[in-house]
Amino acid sequence: MAFFVDEITTCMKKYIVSVIIILGFCGSSYTQDFVKGKVYHDIDNNGKLDKKDKGIEGVSVSNGVDVVQTDKNGFYELPISEDAIIFVIKPANYSLPINDRYQPQFYYIHKPKGSPELKYAGVAPTGRLPKSVDFGLVKEQGESSNFLAMIFGDSQPYNKAEVAYFKKAIVDEAVKTKGEALFGLTLGDLVGDDLSLHDDYKEAIAGVALPWFNVMGNHDMNYDVDVDSLSDEAFERSFGPNNYSFNYGNAHFIVLDDIIYPNPYTGKGYIGGFRKSQLDFVENDLKFVPKDKLVVISYHIPLFGDENVFRQEDRKRLFSILKDFPHVLGLSAHTHFQTQFYCGEDDGWQGNKPYHEYNVGTTNGDWYSGAMDEMGTPTSTMRDGTPKGYAFLRINGNQYSFDYKVAGKDNSYQIEIAAPDYIYQGQSHRYPVYANFFVGKEGDKVEYRINGGEWKDMQYAEETDPLYLDNLYLWDLAKEPIEGKRPSNPVLSSHLWKASLPRWEVGTYVLEVRATDMFGKTFLQSKTIKVIAEK
Repeated sequence: MAFFVDEITTCMKKYIVSVIIILGFCGSSYTQDFVKGKVYHDIDNNGKLDKKDKGIEGVSVSNGVDVVQTDKNGFYELPISEDAIIFVIKPANYSLPINDRYQPQFYYIHKPKGSPELKYAGVAPTGRLPKSVDFGLVKEQGESSNFLAMIFGDSQPYNKAEVAYFKKAIVDEAVKTKGEALFGLTLGDLVGDDLSLHDDYKEAIAGVALPWFNVMGNHDMNYDVDVDSLSDEAFERSFGPNNYSFNYGNAHFIVLDDIIYPNPYTGKGYIGGFRKSQLDFVENDLKFVPKDKLVVISYHIPLFGDENVFRQEDRKRLFSILKDFPHVLGLSAHTHFQTQFYCGEDDGWQGNKPYHEYNVGTTNGDWYSGAMDEMGTPTSTMRDGTPKGYAFLRINGNQYSFDYKVAGKDNSYQIEIAAPDYIYQGQSHRYPVYANFFVGKEGDKVEYRINGGEWKDMQYAEETDPLYLDNLYLWDLAKEPIEGKRPSNPVLSSHLWKASLPRWEVGTYVLEVRATDMFGKTFLQSKTIKVIAEK
């Protein structure tokens, strides 16, 4: 009997000691497990919380998963881990501070031990958590609900020479064309695997002189890691969080890293998708966003790939979170061509109208390939025949439209016509003519006419762009070495139309092409064709 009593007593002592340890741990670590701070109106814009600076009520703050709003005095409190980034979600009518490279300063990194040792350095140890992590915002007078934003696809330079191409062909022009744009956004692949070039990219993009937000791409990642949560260490050092959000006017922008590395199905490479914590952030963030706002979600890899390209369960959950928001736009890049994609019920979308994803053309075009142009930069036409360039996103309340700006061309240049300059008499009927309408999609109205005659419909043609093929054959059928990088193999264009010419007599003919985009904007392009007598 004594043996059993001693055994019970010993067990009870172990239980009591365990409870004491647990309670003691919770009690002693409570102040370290939470971050507190204040969001305030930085009246004199000095970056410091002064006595005269008042707190701002109702501003969202996040740790990357949880989202809370500030109280009437501007205070917030959030759980925090040893690997976290705390950030404020910019409200409309306030601006974020920016550094000397126009990168918004809206976050605090908490990594007491820093990032692990990697080929491309991550965050240095940040030490103890401050007693208060505060965010100052500057009040804007009447931030308009009608505004422009500049949208860049992959810049992706692999070396300093390509950074120079990016600056010369894109940034230097963007300075002149930005107009009244409020900010810019690059949709990932800021560089091409050499993450030390992130600093060169920031220096280059600063030339636009706009607050500039950034998405992480698959070429911006640390690949010498074995878990996805560590693949963004160098990106965090350079740009802060890779999942965040902000507001302008009546639009709410969400930026997400949608690359899972390593691919959990193969153990190699990457796949498109989201971690549960990222989608938890989206769900928590949108709890404080009115349903009548426009929600713009930006990511790198398009959502419209199959299960080998994008994890279907992740897309399904994202769509479920967004289902009650009637005004939604997706922005992606990655493909190095330009596409308008619409997700419907078959894709798991639950909204009243299809989910529109604009897969934006890239600023490096086809990876800086092709012959040199008049600026001394690679022509670099994309694989679907879209010239390199960038987009302007126009927000009007909770509605949107966009324009594509071809680098080095006038704003009106939205269509490229593929047709011969000369045709022998009697052979014109043997020639098809093509029109590549860069922002077009199947179902858009594209027409042609000859010498001011009757407008006739062109036929949608999902084919390779003939001008792209013509350029590619300069390399593939070269009789002597050609300077520059061979362009990539083509893809079928999703914005190509064609028509057959009638029989023409000798003379000069003006072929006009008119295209109307999804927003009702009409564009016109023309080409002169001469019919000459047979020899």
